[in-house]
Amino acid sequence: MLLPFAIELAYRAGEILRAGLQQARHTESKGPTDLVSDIDKASEAMLVAAIRQRFPSHSIVAEEGSNTEGDHYTWVIDPLDGTLNYVHGFPCFSVSIGLLLDGVPYLGVVYDPLRDELFSAERGQGAFCNQQPLRVSTTPSLIQSLLTTGFPYERASLADNNLKEFSRILMHAQDVRRPGSAALDMAYVAAGRFDGYWELGTKAWDLAAGAVLVTEAGGQITGWQGEAWNPFQGRIVATNGQIHAELLQLLKP
Repeated sequence: MLLPFAIELAYRAGEILRAGLQQARHTESKGPTDLVSDIDKASEAMLVAAIRQRFPSHSIVAEEGSNTEGDHYTWVIDPLDGTLNYVHGFPCFSVSIGLLLDGVPYLGVVYDPLRDELFSAERGQGAFCNQQPLRVSTTPSLIQSLLTTGFPYERASLADNNLKEFSRILMHAQDVRRPGSAALDMAYVAAGRFDGYWELGTKAWDLAAGAVLVTEAGGQITGWQGEAWNPFQGRIVATNGQIHAELLQLLKP
């Protein structure tokens, strides 16, 4: 009941994102490099309204502020992950819908509307892309790995902005990408397209859905010090498991 509902919502939100690409984008600034568009707001409004109608007792945490307090279930929503890409017409963005049960990721859906790829997972039920099973990669070492990361919006004013870590890790990996959609980064780790991902300054709506994908695909997720991860932590390492210790070693201060 819950996962099919989340999948239906992701497809509906994807339609909004696709349609928005055909019209002028109206944006507002949340910071020098942090934008919100009218499409973010339209997608979130649809998602939140549908959840409130179907599950009025559930909590909601959404990027653009449509939050409500409720019971043990919490929907964690990014209506458009990769807004800056979207505004510039760069085709890398997604819809991310996660569900926490007592604060722990329970199910996740990440939808790429341009590639029509829907990644889905539910705790204990495996991870899938368009209904095909997903498994993380079997890459055994960091030097053989393709990694992905991102940087905080406030990077110009922060000393702790991932640039030192990026420079260090880049020299020990096969290469590092920076696509700009954390939800897709996580989905691609689950699919074996990336071998690992790390980032700081993340929010729950960036990663709650992707966390279920990675773990259900056989991957490993921790904080930067190897500690247990939770969606509100802000620092994450997600890998195929085989390169996890190497990546953590390079993230030590």
